[in-house]
Amino acid sequence: MAAAIGLLIVICGGGVVAHLYWNLRAQRISNLRLAAGFQEERLGAAPPPELKKPRRFARRHYILPWLGAIALVLIGREVYPIPWSFSAAFGLLIGLLLGQFDAMLLARARSRIENQLADAIDLMIGSLKVGAGLQASLENAMQESRAPLRSQLEEVVGRIRLGDDPRTAVAGLAERVPLEAFQLFATVLSVHWDVGGSLTETLATVGRVIRDRIEISQRLQALTTQAQASIVAVLVVTYFIAALMWRNNPSRMGQFLASDTGQWMVAISIILEGVGIVWVSRLRNVRY
Repeated sequence: MAAAIGLLIVICGGGVVAHLYWNLRAQRISNLRLAAGFQEERLGAAPPPELKKPRRFARRHYILPWLGAIALVLIGREVYPIPWSFSAAFGLLIGLLLGQFDAMLLARARSRIENQLADAIDLMIGSLKVGAGLQASLENAMQESRAPLRSQLEEVVGRIRLGDDPRTAVAGLAERVPLEAFQLFATVLSVHWDVGGSLTETLATVGRVIRDRIEISQRLQALTTQAQASIVAVLVVTYFIAALMWRNNPSRMGQFLASDTGQWMVAISIILEGVGIVWVSRLRNVRY
């Protein structure tokens, strides 16, 4: 009981410290931006660069898949020692498969945030039609959105409320979410803040373009599903045939795998499987 109470106190204290830290950080950034604006007005100097590079909402992890593959290979060698040629080949194959899985998660996150942006644009169009301003419509879209788009819109709205240049705020959105849909959306908002005018028709056009891109992406995904199923079938059939040959004549298969020639032939075949997986994934990544 005493340990649980102590842990609860530590967690609460850490939460309070984190909350105070983020509040002080927000105040410091606001003061720096206000001071930079006053200095620019007095001396005509250029505004200082951003305090840090904006972090993207989702990104590829190029190191984690290989670390996971190395860990799995080392654990497998502890459980069942196999030759290093097999270990290296299986490690390469596992690393490539984990990399493709990470790419699939990234594609799913991008598709989700693009769908959310299209819905947010529809909400903004409805707010603009009833007479709301651009900032008010953006805030309404932010309140109705969900993660991961909500945090990105909160960043834009928060920076505008703190007195930052709206064009810089929407440009930061395009940098954090480097997708064509967000770049088009940010460009439209920046142009509107520069020249003004009616925004409803332009946003409606942007929304239609984004939904057309989503439809094309879904069609491409449906067309490439058969190729992905074929790859999985080939991999499964290959190892099924190897297991069947081992069951029918284990002595010869054991001699083949024990020889240097057999080990290198099996290792090369596993490596070629990994190369085929990457090749097919490259072919189905169509830019449009």
